[in-house]
Amino acid sequence: MPYIISVCGIDNYGKISIGMAISFFLMVFIDYGSDINGVKEIAINRENKSNLERVFVTTFIAKFILLVLTLIASSLLFLFIPFFQSEKEMFFLGLPILIGQFLNPTWFLQGLENFKWITVLTIFSKIVYVVGIFAFINVEQDYIFINLFWGIGTIIAHGSIFIFILKTYKFSFKNNYRKDTTILLKNNFSLFTSQIFVSLQMYAPLMLIGFLGNNTMAGQFKIIDQIIVIFKTYILLFFNYMYPRVCYLLDKNLREALKFWKTYNGLNLAFISLSMMLIYVFSYDVVDFFNPIEKEEITNLLRVAVFIPFLQGITVPLKQLILGINKQKQYINITIFLTVVCLLLFLLFIPGYKVMGVLSILIISEIAIIALFYYNIKNEIFSSQV
Repeated sequence: MPYIISVCGIDNYGKISIGMAISFFLMVFIDYGSDINGVKEIAINRENKSNLERVFVTTFIAKFILLVLTLIASSLLFLFIPFFQSEKEMFFLGLPILIGQFLNPTWFLQGLENFKWITVLTIFSKIVYVVGIFAFINVEQDYIFINLFWGIGTIIAHGSIFIFILKTYKFSFKNNYRKDTTILLKNNFSLFTSQIFVSLQMYAPLMLIGFLGNNTMAGQFKIIDQIIVIFKTYILLFFNYMYPRVCYLLDKNLREALKFWKTYNGLNLAFISLSMMLIYVFSYDVVDFFNPIEKEEITNLLRVAVFIPFLQGITVPLKQLILGINKQKQYINITIFLTVVCLLLFLLFIPGYKVMGVLSILIISEIAIIALFYYNIKNEIFSSQV
């Protein structure tokens, strides 16, 4: 990131950040809930090979259909919507990210709790990305290729593990899973809808800053987000690591499940809290590492943003429980309601309060999620343990 800013400038960094946010938002149309329901199905059926094949094959057939539709729709947007036309080359070069996500078998490995290969493919894809940046991004105009290298990295890494899984488990796409695919598309629709709103929560702030503000503001927000995203990503990875085991234990023994949940998430929250305190204390030095302009302003923004990972260290564990006890409907309603409220607040406050307004709304949103998640699970989970 410091290298990209030094070569391409913060304004172009804002452009590629918007492009990547759009590609990441479109990923939810490819996943279609497989990152939650798919993981749960694999975790439950891990000892039944025929069921594993059914879940794996039907999920990837559905993802392929959705990939084609998403590529067509996004291409039309990039060609005919004025906002995208000025940078359409950059946006088109970000579409390989979607192909890489289609090939992504992480959800299958999560369900089997095979984190070794998840680690391998994650590291390998990032190595390809970093090598591409340092080897080919040499002048300011090269910024349009940055997101392409992210996509190439994921295609190579995810494609390799995808083929490895097919050969190891001897899965076949020749079997007729048309009916199962139709059922999957129907059953996952409501969860997919909620994931659209989750994705909007994550990427809409940056996109709206680009639409309502300017690329420099988008670059400032991305610098802040890139610092705290290390911990946000860690929290989400921790969710992925814990979620299959929590689902399994909740299905077997509520008391053991809650004991496991409290122990690991409690230690994790302590780690996140200490990390955010250090980031707060050394915020200017952290910002200075990226060598942006207006360091004091970005430092003040970072000191507010550190509360977001801390709060997510509470919301994400509660999400494990609300999904683990099959309260998908409540989870969907909460997600949709808060996302709509946040989007309206973004539209109102970005013009006047800029990046600080966005960060404040995100903090308030996390607090509301904690309250609503807890309210919906307290009787089934916590009251029964008193």
